[in-house]
Amino acid sequence: MRRRFSPFLILGMLAMVALATSSRAGDVVASGPSPAPPLTAPSDAASYAAQSNTVKAHALVEAAINMTDSDQAVRLLWQATDVDPMLDEPYIYLALFYNSRSQFDKEVEVYQKLVKYKPREVSAYLNMGEAYMSYSPPKFDDAMPFFRKALEIDPGSSIAALRMGEIYAQEGNRDEAVRYLKVASDDRVKNPNIAGEADQMLRQISSP
Repeated sequence: MRRRFSPFLILGMLAMVALATSSRAGDVVASGPSPAPPLTAPSDAASYAAQSNTVKAHALVEAAINMTDSDQAVRLLWQATDVDPMLDEPYIYLALFYNSRSQFDKEVEVYQKLVKYKPREVSAYLNMGEAYMSYSPPKFDDAMPFFRKALEIDPGSSIAALRMGEIYAQEGNRDEAVRYLKVASDDRVKNPNIAGEADQMLRQISSP
């Protein structure tokens, strides 16, 4: 009998590959799951409750990623985001799952919940922007505010600058496109691939 593999185990491996690759590039768009933290001695009841919730949420994630029933796994992952809204792992798995099925509206919903609790999570804004860019055709107007927010939080985010330049170029706003593409192009030491994409777009804009 052929063994059925959990789609979330596969997504988890993809997430770790994405983390390793993006960490080398300097800009993290998709971060991978991390191991559960040890339960340390609490300083008060509130901190103990918070740690306890984190452990419970990790247990839900662990159960979900070992399931072959995707619907049930998704329910457990959403439950984990309720138990500990600050824990990244369930959001990451949910977003990867919805993205793999081209359910980009659900992917955005996942990250919208995350930024309610982590309003300065740059990768969440980048991923929401990327989700809207994944539509066919891309939803530029919906994507732009998220890339703008990412760049506001992290002015050094070359990915956000590249995408903003790309959107402005598509809209025919050459001056703004050049402005942001130059920001991405200048980041060639940390992110040479992104800088290369920006250079290519700049050449296309400049060509008659």
